[in-house]
Amino acid sequence: MRTAVELPKRVKAFPQLRFMGSKYRLLPWIHDVLGELSFDSALDGFSGSGSVAYLLKSMGKQVTANDRLRFSHEIATAIVENPGVVVAPEDMELLLRANADKRDFIQRTFRGIFFEEADLAFLDLVWSNLPALDDPYKRALTLAALIRSSVKRQPRGVFTVAGDPEHYKDGRRDLRLSLREHFVEQVDTYNLAAFDNGRANHAFHGDVFDVDPKGIDLVYLDPPYVPRADDNCYVKRYHFLEGLATYWEGAEFTERSRVKKLKKPYTPFSYRRDATDAFDRLFRQFADSIIVLSYSSNGFPDLSTLVSLMGRYKKVVEVQGRDHRYHFGTHANVERNQVTEYLIVGQ
Repeated sequence: MRTAVELPKRVKAFPQLRFMGSKYRLLPWIHDVLGELSFDSALDGFSGSGSVAYLLKSMGKQVTANDRLRFSHEIATAIVENPGVVVAPEDMELLLRANADKRDFIQRTFRGIFFEEADLAFLDLVWSNLPALDDPYKRALTLAALIRSSVKRQPRGVFTVAGDPEHYKDGRRDLRLSLREHFVEQVDTYNLAAFDNGRANHAFHGDVFDVDPKGIDLVYLDPPYVPRADDNCYVKRYHFLEGLATYWEGAEFTERSRVKKLKKPYTPFSYRRDATDAFDRLFRQFADSIIVLSYSSNGFPDLSTLVSLMGRYKKVVEVQGRDHRYHFGTHANVERNQVTEYLIVGQ
């Protein structure tokens, strides 16, 4: 029987983000499983909210965090790759000064959709002043703070339905605060999360199949499984955050989308016809590393298929299971999904 090991105290500083499939609440269990494995360097191939990559960094490992979503990459740059740089008071003065170049793209594009006019103008203001920060980590911290502020200010934390920004106000503090007030708080939150673990950590933005597997002792994989029912499209839920991370540079909007949704990029993990082969390719790519695959019982392919696929490349495949309930949103009809969560470990 495994003996639980206390979670590194540094993990408590992680800025939790309402994020579909987030493993934040499972970190103690994931830490227990990882703690029994011998490794020094690790890759989080689908870093998402960054919680597992941050855990690995807190464990003193050399961490590489990768994700195809740009906003996930900015979060990983801010708190995984970042060696402890923070946004100073003088940086905040630059960010909060008058709109330097009179940007108004967000105000023009998203008026009446998600946020009040003053909130939209504030996002334009920060992006107008962001070039004044020449340090990449300060820039990433700023964007991470904007991203988390936008999630907290949005009633359900997702960006799927257009409507009156005042409609969902129900007294919650997060909905009472302006985006500016949220941002000031979140910069402090991310500053506290930034630390140096003495290792050269990296954040990559790209396809996991383009990651060089050499020199990686352990690979943690949490891809977007094909669901048995619900839509698993991250771009559908978080397109506003994805655009915010780049100020919609080169963005392609979906035609006739009321909420200005971005076009969904292709990933083989979202389609039944492609997913099984994609997992096989993934296991083959990282065959020389310890593989830890996170899997939910409501996903596709099923557990036995994944164990069989991993067994092609690993002598020993062990499965650890735990019941878990995901919560999406905060309204009265909040979507709940009871699943069994697995960690499939191949050595």
